[in-house]
Amino acid sequence: MDRYRSVRVTSIPKKTKYYSSSAIVPVNSKQQYQDSTHIQSPSHITPLTMSHNAFELPSITMSTIRLTTATNPMLRWNSTGIIIAGIGGSPGSNASQFQTPVDIALGSSNTFYIIDYLNHRVQYWKIGNLSGTTVAGQASASAGTTAAYLSYPTGLYVDSNDNIYVSDSGIAGSANNQRRKPYGIVQDPSTKTLYIADYNNHRVMSYTEGASMGTMVAGSNRSGTSNIELYNPVGIYLDSFTNSLVIANFGAHNIVRWVLGASSWTLVAGNITGSSGNSSTTLYSPTGVTLDPMGNVYVADALNSRIQFFMSGQSEGTTIVGITNTSGSSSTQLSVPYTVRLDSQLNLYVVDMGYNRILKFLRY
Repeated sequence: MDRYRSVRVTSIPKKTKYYSSSAIVPVNSKQQYQDSTHIQSPSHITPLTMSHNAFELPSITMSTIRLTTATNPMLRWNSTGIIIAGIGGSPGSNASQFQTPVDIALGSSNTFYIIDYLNHRVQYWKIGNLSGTTVAGQASASAGTTAAYLSYPTGLYVDSNDNIYVSDSGIAGSANNQRRKPYGIVQDPSTKTLYIADYNNHRVMSYTEGASMGTMVAGSNRSGTSNIELYNPVGIYLDSFTNSLVIANFGAHNIVRWVLGASSWTLVAGNITGSSGNSSTTLYSPTGVTLDPMGNVYVADALNSRIQFFMSGQSEGTTIVGITNTSGSSSTQLSVPYTVRLDSQLNLYVVDMGYNRILKFLRY
């Protein structure tokens, strides 16, 4: 037993059990990370099933646990990306091309969806295919305002049933039933509440299922860099473990966490004063953000041409994809990376807007 690293399972009602494990595998209900891992559940944990130095959590869903590393985990990615869509990088409107892609959502069975901004459409793609299928908007790349068309779509969310939610342009305004250039969109799967980053109103709005009137849950309807304001929010991530929104605060060059119901944010990454930079502790116009099950933060640092990785609770980041402040079209470079996503194996998917392509970076 001692020759394996220990995994500590903590239940809130004051019981701590120790199990030996050298691995936790991220497939279905199994999670794999090297080194010691702590799992916290709100109330009750079903006894674990051990098999070949892995443990299985048969009755705990990923929405109710947070994995945190006790020591630095073995999280590494191949720095050479695989182009999975938009091969060639040239802009266009045929089924194998994009014209300024800005967002990606992973679907079921090795599929993904792409917001094709200047082609006014959403493309559906299967990994391994050379072309996609238009599932929202027009394949001809025509813009329009009726329900059959899109016009400069910017944000995308796909639920567990592969239903698609799209942030699109329309009649702009600042009332609670209006947006002014909406971007990132996420949904709380338990309540069906939608959260939308309202870019030019400098706020995040929430909409309960079926409602046309929203509620401002972050920001203050004006731009600024204080902790009660947002400045052109773009990407958002709903962290159900902390009941908070993690926001790519584009205009303030930082990532902030806004607990739902709170009146201010706390800094996650970047400069608290709103200054840009290209060091390991600063960002330059971040547009996308996501978290892994351990609470580590991944940032699409758009104008620094890189993806930054921040260990949970740490302010100093590591470049895991791209070359800082160096734009390029090779498979090790990025040009305005706009969105970053993770699959269940913690492989990275990056929307490389400047070269009209989608890249996958394998974890190893």
